[in-house]
Amino acid sequence: MRLKQGQVWVKKNKFFRITEWARMSIKYKLSFSHNGAEEETEEVSKKEFCRLIKGAELMEENSESS
Repeated sequence: MRLKQGQVWVKKNKFFRITEWARMSIKYKLSFSHNGAEEETEEVSKKEFCRLIKGAELMEENSESS
């Protein structure tokens, strides 16, 4: 699975939305419901982010059309 900007990962009651994808780091916002208020942006390494979302599921992107 490839990480990319705009993805939303769900783990239990936490929603992680990738706001900025860079070569070595990820900026994300945490929320406790799908359309709920988001916390401030956090920046972590890709390795740390992968540890955060271990066991999480990627929400389907409905706005994508090919």
